[in-house]
Amino acid sequence: MHIDSNDVFWMVPVAHHAVEVNFDEARARLRVSGLRVFDDHDIGNSLTLGLGLPGDMGFPYPHIDPVAPVRATVSFDVEWNGIVAMAQIHNSAQSFKGSFLSTGATIRWSVEQPGFRFETEAPDPGRNLVSVLGREQNGVFFT
Repeated sequence: MHIDSNDVFWMVPVAHHAVEVNFDEARARLRVSGLRVFDDHDIGNSLTLGLGLPGDMGFPYPHIDPVAPVRATVSFDVEWNGIVAMAQIHNSAQSFKGSFLSTGATIRWSVEQPGFRFETEAPDPGRNLVSVLGREQNGVFFT
């Protein structure tokens, strides 16, 4: 089953070395290769474990045919770098503070499954809309 027993989904653990962060230099990287996942085809089938959605049941969403999940392997390389803007937030009432850096970012992504392979085109930093690196403290870590 691709929803964890604790009901966590769309999140998977990765190797410690897959993540590199240097906040002071506004750089970070997430590199994962050959991660086994389920391809659920669309969000409706992802949320219903392949049962699809029946269509308008009082809510404005379309009918989505059931599609069984397929095992797939994904690889991706996400890089954040360069400061575009900075923000400091301090909210004592919410026990929250943080430093946030708006950065540039690129991503390469590929997927393979039986009979199909897809890979993104070369990353174009100019197509990035929003990317943020943040360092925050909250709850018991708030001081």
